[in-house]
Amino acid sequence: MMRPRAALLTLLTAAALGVGIAVPSTSAATPAAATSAVASSARDAAPDASAAPAPLRVMPLGNSITWGVGSPSGNSYRGFLWNQLTADGYPLDFVGSVRNGPMPDPDNEGHSGWRIDQIASIADSVLAQYRPNVITLEIGTNDLNGNYEVPTAPDRMSALIDQILRDAPDATVLVGTVIVSTSATEEATRPAFNEKLAQLVRAKADAGAHVRLVDMSALTPADLSDALHPNDNGFSKMADAFHAGIRAADQAGWISAPVAVGGPVRSGISGKCLDVNAGSSANGTAAQIWSCNGTGAQVWTARADGTLRALGKCLDALGGGTANGTKAVIWDCNGGANQVWQAYQGGYRNPVSGRCLDDPGSSTTDGTQVVLWDCNGGPNQRWTALPVTA
Repeated sequence: MMRPRAALLTLLTAAALGVGIAVPSTSAATPAAATSAVASSARDAAPDASAAPAPLRVMPLGNSITWGVGSPSGNSYRGFLWNQLTADGYPLDFVGSVRNGPMPDPDNEGHSGWRIDQIASIADSVLAQYRPNVITLEIGTNDLNGNYEVPTAPDRMSALIDQILRDAPDATVLVGTVIVSTSATEEATRPAFNEKLAQLVRAKADAGAHVRLVDMSALTPADLSDALHPNDNGFSKMADAFHAGIRAADQAGWISAPVAVGGPVRSGISGKCLDVNAGSSANGTAAQIWSCNGTGAQVWTARADGTLRALGKCLDALGGGTANGTKAVIWDCNGGANQVWQAYQGGYRNPVSGRCLDDPGSSTTDGTQVVLWDCNGGPNQRWTALPVTA
């Protein structure tokens, strides 16, 4: 849901700066020290009030805290953050595959009970589908509270952040520290986890990545609705922290207009679209025709490297095959010639094979796997072209 533009505030509000904010690409001994450094830098670099705000496509990503457990309305921190960013004048769209709460745009990617590895399992597909330019990430509570392989939790978090940066290289990733709890199991390891999180985020930022730590230490046990989840006062503090992080990232020049998201590739066979079987992002999943339905399995992007992508994977001629009948699947993007497709005769041709993407026998049966075949310009080889994105 979008909102009209307005002039940016000329200064960060004292309240936002007083809560916790992102780690800059300078050394800091603790998350709190990093917060102070960034807040000072943000005050020194007030935005040009005449500049139009960058459009934001925000993906709130995480567990039940992101979803809104503990929030009477279900809005989580998202409702407060929406109001703050709207007041700033940002054209705004929250994105994700789930919705919760009565706020104007309740889209999010919060999954109750999920750990870091479970978020990693969907990151490729949801980031490819929605292409946010800001990700607010709050994850790790269930790893610590469930005592799930805690010594390697920072490594999983580091890998997840790297995965997000690969999937959405134009995005800014704001990484929240794990909030306070009253769980003895979680509290035994939370401070050490957050310290390691600060260190790894700092290292990535120093290397040039658009990633910042957002310190959630302003929350106290009084801000909880139960052992793990904030009440609305706690969610408001979380929103303040993420809001300040977004403002600091914008002032640093990190935020640009979100890239165009993809769309359907429609077949010359009426009513059919290029589709990924069952919406699975597993390597080797069949690319097929299916009745057009607007689901994520039919959202494709055409990239400047010649690839056609869906669910974070590339359209691939299986096994590097070039013969007639070679099956088309999705696979990890690897730069292979069997993943390059060029617009040709109203469809797509794989240059290394010289053959076109084909609906065999002009089938109208949902689930028919598409293949390579000699280019002939028939309706079963015609596919709508997508605009090319970076």
